[in-house]
Amino acid sequence: MGAAVDAIVNGLVWLINACYAVCHNYWIAIFIFTFLTKVILLPLSIWVQKNSIKTVRMQPEMNHIKAAYMGNQEMISEEQYKLFKREKYSPFVDLIPLFVQLALLMGVVEAVKRGTTLNAVPIQTMGLTLLVPVIAAVSAFLMCYVQNKINVLQAEQGALNQYGTMIFSVGLSLYLGFFVSIGVGIYWSYSNLLSILQLVLLNIWINPKNYIDYDALEKSKEELKQAKQFMAPKKKADRKNPYRKKEKADYKRFFSSGRKRVVFYSEKNGFYKYYKNIIEEIIRRTNIVVHYITSDPLDEVFSLESEQFKPYYIGENRLIVLMMKLETDICVMTTPDLENFQLKRSYVKKDIEYIYVPHDVNSANLSFHKDALDHFDTIYTSGPKNRAEIAEREQKYGLPLKTLVEWGSSVIDDMTASYNKMLVEENMQTDDSHKKTILIAPSWQKDNILDSCIERMLDKLVKTDYHIIVRPHPQYVRHFESKIDALAAKYSTYDVVFQKDFSSNKTVYMADLLVTDWSSIAFEYAFSTLKPVLFIDTPMKILNPDYQELKTVPIDIELRNVIGISINLEDAGDRIAPAVDKLLGDAEFSSDSLQKLKEQYIYNIGTSGKVGAKYIIDRLVKRSEK
Repeated sequence: MGAAVDAIVNGLVWLINACYAVCHNYWIAIFIFTFLTKVILLPLSIWVQKNSIKTVRMQPEMNHIKAAYMGNQEMISEEQYKLFKREKYSPFVDLIPLFVQLALLMGVVEAVKRGTTLNAVPIQTMGLTLLVPVIAAVSAFLMCYVQNKINVLQAEQGALNQYGTMIFSVGLSLYLGFFVSIGVGIYWSYSNLLSILQLVLLNIWINPKNYIDYDALEKSKEELKQAKQFMAPKKKADRKNPYRKKEKADYKRFFSSGRKRVVFYSEKNGFYKYYKNIIEEIIRRTNIVVHYITSDPLDEVFSLESEQFKPYYIGENRLIVLMMKLETDICVMTTPDLENFQLKRSYVKKDIEYIYVPHDVNSANLSFHKDALDHFDTIYTSGPKNRAEIAEREQKYGLPLKTLVEWGSSVIDDMTASYNKMLVEENMQTDDSHKKTILIAPSWQKDNILDSCIERMLDKLVKTDYHIIVRPHPQYVRHFESKIDALAAKYSTYDVVFQKDFSSNKTVYMADLLVTDWSSIAFEYAFSTLKPVLFIDTPMKILNPDYQELKTVPIDIELRNVIGISINLEDAGDRIAPAVDKLLGDAEFSSDSLQKLKEQYIYNIGTSGKVGAKYIIDRLVKRSEK
């Protein structure tokens, strides 16, 4: 290593001396030397220019990701990773030019010391030599000023970043200028000034405007700004954390509550619906106390507290510690990726049985990370397809066998019951005498219907004799409410309603046809109301790119043209009306046909709660007998 450094320094000494031999003036020689180093490093500078352009070119999409998943750092990191992988970009590559420049500077310091007479240090010699650090600082200021204006990457930085860099660079140049030799200070000044010239020439040669959509960039900045403004009050409230005392008290209460047989964990309010039937059945049939942890201090479950149901608020940070110290017989979760991220299996009690309960009937192999369910002991499966893909995965990758419970879907059971009750209570018509309602309910993923084709669809549908309801995902309304309002204004003269109130599912039940993309609402709607679905083939959200390694076709794909019809995104405008007519009039998509599909693809229709509770009760009984 030392020999390599000496070789580089000796090469730089030779180059400085060669420059001096040409002009016999070290001031001019160092200028020529600096110019030659710029020429030698030109390929690196071109690479930096291109990489900077690539970074800014990706910025609109990065801003969209940050805005769309504001507050969910895990999803932001995941989406950015996919973007970087697609663009073959690595943030660490940006550090290479910095390391090269630092190595060169250290070599120059030693080379000037050995190869020139300009090795006096201003702080020691004083006098006119003190002008050198001042000149170095001025050159650094000029370089930073020009970079802030025309450097493709630096120009996109915030004012704080720009001027912070300028102050640091000028201060460092001024400070070091006093303590390094005059020759190095001169080199530093020449290098800064030549960098300005080089940047101007590179911007002419590789013009960023030819590669970057600055209009899209500005729009994405505004989108991100709106998202930050929306989240600001929440973050401010989080900093104050008015529920800290409650969390601390609940944490203490949880660990002082004695032996716990079963613990359920919920990420936030609204997740109780995934457990509701199971928990109610456990409480009805036994005297077992159900301990329920939620990371939402305002979760509605606190109103359900009883002798047999004990809810606790534990925030996400404290939850990490709680899960590692957890002592219970069974832990039930709807959160995948146990062990893969922050939530770990207990370090204290090694024989806890961890049960995964799915939110929906969609394919876990397609919509989760590849190993998202590998660390659970038991998985409640919604139907034969769901069970088959998990079993195949275990066999293919030689994974430990899990207990696969033929369970069903509490959500679909509850929706079916609510729908049938509404039919009776409101005397809803099921014949053809009423005006048909089309519900458009997109997913909350990138390039969903609202981002890609909503206007093309509505322009055709408003010419038909259908009542249209657009029900965006709540997160979409949260981030892009102004866009929804603009669309509502545009179609205000037609029979189109844009819904932003999600307190009731009546709209879903009333609709005669659902139009969606890849939302899990498709199966919930079709199997609870026994009505068809029209799918728009927007880009599919795939968290496991290796899903095709399994022979089992995901239910999301297999049933897409069975419970309804799917049409290409490009044809969404032209084909939407004929497809709607076919779905509403063809016997292939009748309620009887959909009922048969439901029985084929969903376990234990109407009794999933009983089945789920029975498994837990039986397991607890067996543990007690040991």
